[in-house]
Amino acid sequence: MKKIYHLSSCSTNQRILKEIGPGPDVELQDIKTNNIDPETLDFLKEKVGSYEALFSKKAMKYRSMGLNQMELSESDYRKYMLEEYTFLKRPFVINEDEVFIGNAKKTVEEAVASFNK
Repeated sequence: MKKIYHLSSCSTNQRILKEIGPGPDVELQDIKTNNIDPETLDFLKEKVGSYEALFSKKAMKYRSMGLNQMELSESDYRKYMLEEYTFLKRPFVINEDEVFIGNAKKTVEEAVASFNK
């Protein structure tokens, strides 16, 4: 599977998409209009080791909902990400067996290299 979960209204995500330059064999999914499904979220968790690693603590709702004051469990992280796209670190890039999560410079460089093999 080659798929990129992104937020189309995010300029950082748009820049990363341009850097990766996904071909016609890569499916793009805007998480604002079509949030990630449970099966894919579980697949990504298996790849990275935890739901917390997929969760964006930078999301405005993280503080406004008081989640920063709570001790969240793995099931809590999963639940919130499935309910609200804003809690997903983005983009999520899947290139067959490789996954790249977030917009850190090194992560983006690795994703670009993966698609340009």
